[in-house]
Amino acid sequence: TRECARAPRALARTGPGGAKLLKVLGKLVEAGNTVLVVEHHLDLIKAADWILDLGPEGGEDGGRIVAEGRPEQVAQVSGSHTGRYLRPLLLRQD
Repeated sequence: TRECARAPRALARTGPGGAKLLKVLGKLVEAGNTVLVVEHHLDLIKAADWILDLGPEGGEDGGRIVAEGRPEQVAQVSGSHTGRYLRPLLLRQD
């Protein structure tokens, strides 16, 4: 699956806990499960198949879908705080 192919690049930076989480999530998806994760760690976010970025801020100023799509698509949305921080990580993952 896509996230399993991307996960090894993220493993080096997520530490032991993040590496284990990515491995478990990959196994769940490989078994045909749908996995929904609420996360703020960018290395885990960039390994996702699909992102729903809620915001634009928290509390009363949030709760709207600011960006939706693959990490590369979210990174291109100017109003997405997640996209702004995700963009440089995606550029240097080669």
